[in-house]
Amino acid sequence: MTTRLARPRALLLAAGFLLAAALPALAAGFDGGIKNNSLALSPDEGTAVVSYSDDPVVIVYDMAAGRVRQRLEGFTTPRNIVFSPDGARFYVSDSGTGRVSVFETATLRQVDTLAAGAGAFGTTLSRDGARLYVNNQAASTVSVFDTRSGRAEAVVTGLAQPRQGVRLSPDGGTLFVTNFLGDKITLIDTATNRITGEITGFDKLRAISVTADGGTIYAANSGRNTVSVVDVAARRIAAEVPVGRDPYGAALTPDGRYVYSGNLQDNSLSVIDTGTRAVVATVTGLQEPRQAIVFSRDGARAYVLNRDLGIAVVDRAGNRVARTLSPGG
Repeated sequence: MTTRLARPRALLLAAGFLLAAALPALAAGFDGGIKNNSLALSPDEGTAVVSYSDDPVVIVYDMAAGRVRQRLEGFTTPRNIVFSPDGARFYVSDSGTGRVSVFETATLRQVDTLAAGAGAFGTTLSRDGARLYVNNQAASTVSVFDTRSGRAEAVVTGLAQPRQGVRLSPDGGTLFVTNFLGDKITLIDTATNRITGEITGFDKLRAISVTADGGTIYAANSGRNTVSVVDVAARRIAAEVPVGRDPYGAALTPDGRYVYSGNLQDNSLSVIDTGTRAVVATVTGLQEPRQAIVFSRDGARAYVLNRDLGIAVVDRAGNRVARTLSPGG
């Protein structure tokens, strides 16, 4: 099988174009030292892939065995990881190299590279897996890749340091992008790849989640230790829920009843009841939890990435850490 990895000239040309677009933003003070983490769980829940931006390695876990399957080397600043809808591939963005690396889940072989430009950060896939949206903090853009051809089919400009937060509405019609500068969420029409509006009023905006009906966004504010409840139709913050110190995560459970906030400074999770908009439980025993919080399909477990790239398995019935998968083996 021939992959686009055999065509370095085309990749270099594309990377050069995107880097040139990023240079003004780099000169304006792009912060390559921003820290974040990522945890992606395959659709069959058999594989988890994790990263932390300060560590130039991506770790793959065999979830059935509860141990590390392999360590993938060669990264500089890995930022975000997403699985294709069928679980056959996963994508790893790297802001340092400006690439999105594509791996085959079964073999862990790298099968493609997408040239996204220096500053490539948050990523999300369309429901059918045909398009990959890549935030580029350095260029203040979102690139739209055709995953079949590996080419960028559009670049959306007019953003302000988009980082990890990027989510699609359930119908796929709107892309929600967090901007660290200006503390706002930008709305992009995916049919036209044009900005249609924004929601403001956040404070050090971090992770976001979107409800199944598309009507509400939950957004972590590390600047004021809250999770905002956002009315999408009205494009305004409807409520604020106080949580722990320095919240980065805002992960919505599969049934939509709870939001889990990863509180970096408290080494804890705040559990928010979405009906009452109040914290109903706190999970302790974690190590610098950030955005990387995912759930099993049945909602019985939460998987939370610790600073050392170990995975804490949280029993949601008791809201406690049941066990931790070690990154050492």
